[in-house]
Amino acid sequence: MSEHSWRAGDRSHTAAEHGERAPLVILANFVSPLAVDLSERSVLRGWSEQAARKLWLTRPGDVLITPAPLSDAFRRYAFERLGIPDGSVTVVTVPDAPLLPTAQALAAHGLLEPLRALVRERPGACLLPTALDAASVALAGELGVPVVPYETSPPPPATVKAVARLNTKSGFRAVAHELGIRLPYGRVCTGAELFRVTDEVLSVHERVVVKPDRSAGGHGLYFVTRDDRTSQPMPSVDTHWVVEQYVGHTTAVSAQGYVTAGGADVLYDGEMRMSGGSFVGYRSPLDDLSDLTRAELADWTRVLGRHLGAEGYRGPYSLDAVRAQDGTLHALECNVRRTATTTAHALVTRLVHGGRPVWSTGVAGASLPSFDSVLARLTGSCLDFRPADGEGVLLYTDRPVNGSGWRYVAIAADHSRLASLEGRLAATLKPAVL
Repeated sequence: MSEHSWRAGDRSHTAAEHGERAPLVILANFVSPLAVDLSERSVLRGWSEQAARKLWLTRPGDVLITPAPLSDAFRRYAFERLGIPDGSVTVVTVPDAPLLPTAQALAAHGLLEPLRALVRERPGACLLPTALDAASVALAGELGVPVVPYETSPPPPATVKAVARLNTKSGFRAVAHELGIRLPYGRVCTGAELFRVTDEVLSVHERVVVKPDRSAGGHGLYFVTRDDRTSQPMPSVDTHWVVEQYVGHTTAVSAQGYVTAGGADVLYDGEMRMSGGSFVGYRSPLDDLSDLTRAELADWTRVLGRHLGAEGYRGPYSLDAVRAQDGTLHALECNVRRTATTTAHALVTRLVHGGRPVWSTGVAGASLPSFDSVLARLTGSCLDFRPADGEGVLLYTDRPVNGSGWRYVAIAADHSRLASLEGRLAATLKPAVL
């Protein structure tokens, strides 16, 4: 595959997203109906704890709106590595509000007027939402600022509706069929039909995946086999589901695309690290797919991006797929929003100058009392990333609520060194055995 087809290391779209042309109001709207129903409060609260990673996108003068507070230790750490003064970024914490997306929770907590004042102090400011939902577009209108990367006019309602539709399993399947993207066999149904449809698909395939129509990160999906039909509670009759053939696979992969007025391109690809159907990490770029298979993933990603462009969408999106045991690629879903890897990619691009580093994200288990205690472990083992080194481990988010799942980004010169780095990290943070 040619370098041109992948634009490896290209900074053009990253610069457009996180450049220095104007201050950004970075809206970490992890509480959004694009990903999951807003009634799933515990799930949304858990995702919101990851919003601290958006601090890595900031530059002096920016405003970060986050649903979870940031510790002083994490702020100092991130700003030191980014080389920007502590206090040069304004952080606004928006507690969740029942059944309201983050963009609407601002008004519910009396924070809209203070935010307007911050915007007035920043001529030319733009809103950068994690998810392009209706609430974030409405917020941009109330603030009188454009939505990145829309420069002259906001995304029209029809585009926002198309984005919402493509963030469902059924919406993606319908578009993928039209575009000629290979999919596993599957059926769309309501909660009232779910058990019957599951039995019908199991009559053809020995194992199936049952997925809520609107879900992210593997939340709510479960597996059923002919010989082990695990009892599941009866879902609400008006919910929507996809029952899909389980594809026995060797690798779960993803490609990240970006849509501009001029077309769609692929920024990077990688292997998704999965546990029980849930996303737990990423490793980029791909190094164990054949050139033909990797090219097919890139082609599908561009085709999908052109479709999104025709719907009026501009910005990032991803396409997830699996490589079956016979080598065949099957697409599973798309995510039309800033995903769990976009900030990591922007961070690596920003900190590593020159070369084409490989990188990964993951979760390291360590029951340590504070952010600084984990950092001391990394520093003592010479694992802590420093920009001058171009290699090492960064603590990607703040202290985890459960005190043990520390999210990180690892950066190295090649895949072998990356594997060694992650091995050393696991050994360094491994709990002591008494």
